[in-house]
Amino acid sequence: MHYLDEGPREGEVVVMVHGNPSWSYYWRHLVRGLRDRYRCIVPDHIGMGLSDKPDDADRALPRYDYTLQSRVDDLQALLAHLGVDGPVTLAVHDWGGMIGFGWALSCMPQVRRLVVLNTAAFPMPADKAMPWQIALGRDYNVGELAIRGFNAFSAGASWLGVERRMPADVRRAYVAPYDSWKNRISTVRFMQDIPLSPADRAWPLLEAAGRALPGYADRPAFIGWGLKDFVFDHHFLARFRRDLPDAEVMAFDDAGHYVLEDKHEVLVPAVRAFLERHPL
Repeated sequence: MHYLDEGPREGEVVVMVHGNPSWSYYWRHLVRGLRDRYRCIVPDHIGMGLSDKPDDADRALPRYDYTLQSRVDDLQALLAHLGVDGPVTLAVHDWGGMIGFGWALSCMPQVRRLVVLNTAAFPMPADKAMPWQIALGRDYNVGELAIRGFNAFSAGASWLGVERRMPADVRRAYVAPYDSWKNRISTVRFMQDIPLSPADRAWPLLEAAGRALPGYADRPAFIGWGLKDFVFDHHFLARFRRDLPDAEVMAFDDAGHYVLEDKHEVLVPAVRAFLERHPL
């Protein structure tokens, strides 16, 4: 597992958890904006970014099980490896919400502040329809072929995930780790692991995270949201507003899923100010 660990060792810890199909690169603006004072820990999930990308075939050596529980266990192992057993700020985006809040189920007292960006920590809201683009990758062989054969998900997200066009070098950086069929395994396994019903492996963990979410209402929370996100849209934002009623919210009509790309000039100083208003 590759990870960033930047900032003073004695600084307040901010754990930033990315989703799919991005990697730790997504958090670069926030790391730069905080690392003079805060200790920023940012993993690349196995199969993502600069981490190893093992196969999951039965006889593969090494073999990795691309499930939500594995991601939670990995985050636990990383923080134990770094000796982080005190208070943290949990910052999450996309699948990072499910992973981060899944980890927090057993470490809830450690989580003293929340930074929530276009994500989920609960099953899909009942009034939200599954976007066809996600269903294609989750449930159909042709979707896996498009993702692993042509990098359709990572490349597509670099265009469709923003309202402000990414510079070419930034777009290349987003897709760079996923440069072969082998190295795209995690982008499709994440999609195939999306829990939609109790029949799915990740469902119990995600459902438990959703039940626990109102328990964070007593601690500071900051929500930054791109309202043009066609997956994590206003339905998901409404659930976070309901369960975290005192959260500070910045929602943008002109930002998409990669809200830190569209609005980092606004969000980074806002997050820093939020942390400074609520010291640990």
